[in-house]
Amino acid sequence: MNVVVVESPAKAKTINRYLGPNYTVLASYGHVRDLPSKDGSVRPADDFAMDWEVDGKSAKRLADIAQALKGADRLILATDPDREGEAISWHVLEDLKRRKALKGAAVERVVFNAITKSAVSEAMKHPRDIDMELVDAYLARRALDYLVGFTLSPVLWRKLPGARSAGRVQSVALRLIVDREIEIEAFKTQEYWTVDADVAAGGDPFLARLVKHEAKRLAKFDLGDEARALAAKKAVEAGAFTVMSVEKKPARRNPPPPFTTSTLQQEASRKLGFSAQRTMQAAQKLYEGVDIGGETVGLITYMRTDGVQSAPEALTEARAVIAGLYGKDYVPESPRLYRVKDAQEAHEAIRPTSLARNPGRLRLESDLGRLYELIWKRMIASQMESARIERTTIDLDTADGRTGLRATGQVVLFPGYLAVYEEGRDDEADEDGGRLPVVKEGAAAKVLAARADQHFTEPPPRYSEASLVKKMEELGIGRPSTYASILTVLRDRAYVRMEKNRFVPEDAGRLVTAFLEQFFARYVEYDFTADLEEKLDLVSAGDLDWKALLREFWTAFEAAVGEIGDLRMGQVLEALNEALGPHMFPARADGSDPRACPTCGIGRLSLKTGRFGAFIGCSNYPECRHTRPIAASSGEDSQEGGDRELGIDPASGRTIWLKAGRFGPYVQEDAEPPKRASLPKDWPPAAVDLDKALRLLRLPREVGLHPEDGAPIAAGIGRYGPYVQHKGAYANLSSTDEVFEVGLNRAVAALAEKRASGGRGPSSGGAALRDLGEHPRTGKPVRVLAGRYGPYIKHEATNANLPKGADPQGLTLDEAVVLLAAREGAPGKKGARRKPSAARAGGKPAAAAKKPAAKAKAATAKKPSKAKTAAKPQALAKKKA
Repeated sequence: MNVVVVESPAKAKTINRYLGPNYTVLASYGHVRDLPSKDGSVRPADDFAMDWEVDGKSAKRLADIAQALKGADRLILATDPDREGEAISWHVLEDLKRRKALKGAAVERVVFNAITKSAVSEAMKHPRDIDMELVDAYLARRALDYLVGFTLSPVLWRKLPGARSAGRVQSVALRLIVDREIEIEAFKTQEYWTVDADVAAGGDPFLARLVKHEAKRLAKFDLGDEARALAAKKAVEAGAFTVMSVEKKPARRNPPPPFTTSTLQQEASRKLGFSAQRTMQAAQKLYEGVDIGGETVGLITYMRTDGVQSAPEALTEARAVIAGLYGKDYVPESPRLYRVKDAQEAHEAIRPTSLARNPGRLRLESDLGRLYELIWKRMIASQMESARIERTTIDLDTADGRTGLRATGQVVLFPGYLAVYEEGRDDEADEDGGRLPVVKEGAAAKVLAARADQHFTEPPPRYSEASLVKKMEELGIGRPSTYASILTVLRDRAYVRMEKNRFVPEDAGRLVTAFLEQFFARYVEYDFTADLEEKLDLVSAGDLDWKALLREFWTAFEAAVGEIGDLRMGQVLEALNEALGPHMFPARADGSDPRACPTCGIGRLSLKTGRFGAFIGCSNYPECRHTRPIAASSGEDSQEGGDRELGIDPASGRTIWLKAGRFGPYVQEDAEPPKRASLPKDWPPAAVDLDKALRLLRLPREVGLHPEDGAPIAAGIGRYGPYVQHKGAYANLSSTDEVFEVGLNRAVAALAEKRASGGRGPSSGGAALRDLGEHPRTGKPVRVLAGRYGPYIKHEATNANLPKGADPQGLTLDEAVVLLAAREGAPGKKGARRKPSAARAGGKPAAAAKKPAAKAKAATAKKPSKAKTAAKPQALAKKKA
């Protein structure tokens, strides 16, 4: 008997079918052990000993594996073919040794790059031992990430309140995003002009651009203003041009190689709009297997790889498919062989396990189908003929040689791989012009029309997921298999946000980056992080001892942490004030001091820290309590530190302000106490005027009276957004503007829809189904509400479930009172009513009443009233049935 261990149950199910009855295939469900999330799990003083912990779910799975090993001849560890897979096999083996579960069973490690019957069967014929060099590289990486995270994060919490965490690679990726934003902010826009002309030279007109003016070759900024551009345009219009040369150059465009992890994430982002995480989740499912005609089939090879090579049989199949679909002209003379320098894992590229499975014939769910089609097309294209292109350049000059035009274009003579696939790009620029007409050298050319167009230089674009992954790979930062989790952490920590699929650093992210650059500069340097990755690769190759690497790193890192620990908070804030000055206090148009407090005019603004993080405050505190978020508002608001007077309320005569608070912009009426209202997220501060502010301050507003019971319906904006409310029941509205426009009919309909769906309101605890009337004892309302687990009765703070089978529509007030009384009388229940203590009743002090109370409690426990009371709901259920 053979026991096989893989990571996932889907993979286990597929492989079990391939191997047959002599094999038991079990899933570990990923890693079975991890470092506990507490300080001390990695101990540098004990030669970097590491404490591993097995959680409850993993313990059960390991127990199942141990149970299956009883009487087994072999344990076959068949986890993924990378460092993580090797580490999972090692973890499983170490725990089984601890349990003494092997009992003489042989231990083998097998790897396969695709979950197909042939690949799995072939792997079983070539077992090996666990590669301890790969395990050592995994241990070194885990120890480094743990030591940086658990050492640096507490420093951030102490010195930079509101910061969430720091990580070895995460912090460097964040720095890339922040550095790009700083570059964008520092960018100075420059004006330039171009002159284009529609030209005819004995045939169809074509577009040409001015490249020479006044006998001088034009550089980009030579036409820097409208006057020069118009003068150049006149020269073009007045010129008599001759075709001086027609140059045609043949060119070839070669196809890109099949996908690696990084290029797959980039292309899926550009072409499909997938995040790196979404791409990897879909790829994982394609790799583990999809049901095709009642059989689970692995559709792609392993998706964590930096190799671009493909197996010979895959190349042969690709050539046959290309010939069948596109013809022999599209098949090159010999297979294309791709290589990449310094590939860290000897895996194949990501490709379909069988190219005969055309994506058009597979019925896959949306994400899987779109990603599989992308992978299939890329693999097919990689083995196709090159595209043959003819690039044409036409130069035209005036007789005096003072003015020159140039037209460029290209013609695709043979599409080759472009018939299937064209690589996506991060920008939308078109490098090549369109097709040009046939013209002859020496032909006279006539300018039909000329145009002078104004342009402005643009800053470098913010990073998209695709361009950030590409940049990290270029710099050698992190591993492609970890990029998805790194980018997810940055978003989850609220260090960045996404705008139009681009990364924008939040103030918290800029603060963390500035802090690390000021006090841990070495550890967020791109070269240092890349060098560390190279050393980890040396460990996996067996050329460097992993503990020697950790000792070298820890000695310097521990010293750096010790130095920052001695710094006072004032020193930290001073350094951050200096580093973030241009961001927090941008220069003012009038040249005045950007740090001057707009409220008191005496103090100066600077970075402060509080319980909820950093903010800008006045040095004249507590006399002046001016505060605002770190980033200055845009437009006029930046001149006034975020505070803007909107006008006078005509009803009250009080001033209305727009202010920037620590938790966002809000409007305020000068009153005692001041009345405030936060701005909705979809209202930009610059668009807020007096009318909008007054409407906000007057919320909630009464919409009208409900036609059924005459109770008021109100509209407002709450924690969960815009809503309408009626007798404790809430229903969401679609937009902020609807709060001010919603009428009675729409409000009644929204409330009815919410009740019908059984939805829960933010404050009501549940949608009201019926109002039964007032409780005879308290006079408070008794209602039947729709709860998560069915209808229930509510009276003040007491909730009572309806008995099974009881109809909420037929429930009477008297029956509800009985159920509520039973609930209130049940000991230990949340709704149980307590008798007032002696002290509260005006009698003896509570301490003196302890002993009698205990006796009374014992006496109460002996009474049969509990059983009698509990019997009433049962009787009610029978009556209803």
